[in-house]
Amino acid sequence: MKIEPVNIVGIMSGTSLDGLDIALCRFYTENNSVQFDLLCAETIAYEPVWKQRLQNAYDATAEQYFKLHSLYGEFIASQANQFLTKHHQKATYIASHGHTVFHRPELGFTTQIGCGATIAAHTGIDAICDFRSLDVALKGQGAPLVPIGDRDLFSQYESCLNIGGIANISFTKNNNTSAFDICIANMALNHLTEKLGKAYDDKGQMASSGTLNKSMLADLLKLNTHKKSIGKEWFDRHFLPVLEKYNIAIEDKLATCVEYTTLAIANTLSGNSISSVLITGGGAYNDFLISRIRHYYTGKIDIPGDSLIQFKEAVIFAYLGYLRSTEKINTLTGVTKASQNSCGGCIYKAS
Repeated sequence: MKIEPVNIVGIMSGTSLDGLDIALCRFYTENNSVQFDLLCAETIAYEPVWKQRLQNAYDATAEQYFKLHSLYGEFIASQANQFLTKHHQKATYIASHGHTVFHRPELGFTTQIGCGATIAAHTGIDAICDFRSLDVALKGQGAPLVPIGDRDLFSQYESCLNIGGIANISFTKNNNTSAFDICIANMALNHLTEKLGKAYDDKGQMASSGTLNKSMLADLLKLNTHKKSIGKEWFDRHFLPVLEKYNIAIEDKLATCVEYTTLAIANTLSGNSISSVLITGGGAYNDFLISRIRHYYTGKIDIPGDSLIQFKEAVIFAYLGYLRSTEKINTLTGVTKASQNSCGGCIYKAS
């Protein structure tokens, strides 16, 4: 069925707290499949006050939490308005992932702050948010959500690997889509570089100057994620104690964390007989990390241009919003382990 082209803003805030990724996409049909054009995109780096607010959200009281939920919705709306004005564009929907604070599917809940009602009210554009809750209610992990976008929009690649705060992968074999979180990635690296006053390790230069600590690496490799969805809570409970156990130079910890991440990624690729991979996310810019993946993995590695590296997840959340707006399945039971496929997301009408 042919659809009229529709413009949707996808907005994503990742676990690495780099900033707010905003991408305006136009979706249309061609040869009976949905295609997209990335019209414009940018990252709004978080000011220190916002980074602090988001980091402290885990310890907020209930009242503080909901105040932040509303305030962050206002922030998202303001940035969306400025973005559309700057680029002289209009949109039919804003699809906002929000920022994950608590992700505890085993307890039956997941929360992403950034009030959709506030976004709709402050932009005058219908807002779609809360993409994960329905899947969790259906006994799923509420993640990963990106694989349906990988399957539909990036089918020319055998697999898609995103290296953000967490490294996750998706691939389709024999018409079955598999996807899961592999391991902690930039969440650990950025945590360490911040101790040296740096937001991140530029091109992996600090890690490359460090020395691998084999005992620490062995402890990290024991942290089996069991192909489940992992988040900040998992990092705090399981990963952080290992980082703090060793009294070694930050550069050595960085080198060891890179080795942990690259081993986990390479083992996943090889273990699933994947011969090529598209790598996006901030980790694609970490030359040292990529070189270590190449050391262990002999398949083909595709690293795209800046727009796709930086904004692929925002593009896919725009696509999830498109699917929700047309009442099509946007969450796959095969990857989240829910009781059924679903069409997740709440739509707040602006008028």
